[in-house]
Amino acid sequence: MSTARQTESAADDLRRVLRSHPELIRDDAELLADLGLRVDAANLVDFGPAALARVSAAHKRETTVRRKLEAMARANFSAQAQTHAAVIDILESRNHSDLARRVDDLASLRFGLVAATIAIEGTGRTPAGWYELVEGQTDLILGPQRLARMGFHAPALGLFGDRAENVRSMAMVRIAIWEPGRQGVLAFGSHDEKGFTADMGAELVAFLARVVERTAERWPVL
Repeated sequence: MSTARQTESAADDLRRVLRSHPELIRDDAELLADLGLRVDAANLVDFGPAALARVSAAHKRETTVRRKLEAMARANFSAQAQTHAAVIDILESRNHSDLARRVDDLASLRFGLVAATIAIEGTGRTPAGWYELVEGQTDLILGPQRLARMGFHAPALGLFGDRAENVRSMAMVRIAIWEPGRQGVLAFGSHDEKGFTADMGAELVAFLARVVERTAERWPVL
């Protein structure tokens, strides 16, 4: 018999004994005190102060956890709603420079961030409003073959130009545009050092990066 079944069987035996001999608990004042119980005038076992305190503490813990989960759910829903609205803004871009402007605007207006930038590698022409990277710089910023990076990363501060001094954390996703693919980074900067942290998921930022890629490929680099 497994340990769990043995424990369950022993508990059942204990229940049968206590039902047959309730006096084993009712008449043991020391045991009642340890359990936080007491016997009232009607000879019924009642919850004492200690037991009530434990119930109250458990209720407070459950309430706190529930409120945190509800707050997290509301925040996630809001972030998703703002992301979907941002996609509409991006898709309405008229050219590469307008795309860069819209991405930067949605970062500040929709998400309350310092800035956002589209950076691209390669020896070809870099669109107006985009940040130019040298060959291999994407790997230096994100890490070799890494798709995303969340949190503060000093080597990426240059992506934000004259607003870099206000950036305390970043969300960065690798992008690849045109054929042959030019590597780059879609980067968002927050003034809050906890705005983006290493333990955060990058799904929504990665989703925006894919939209930026597809939108940018509408037009050739002239």
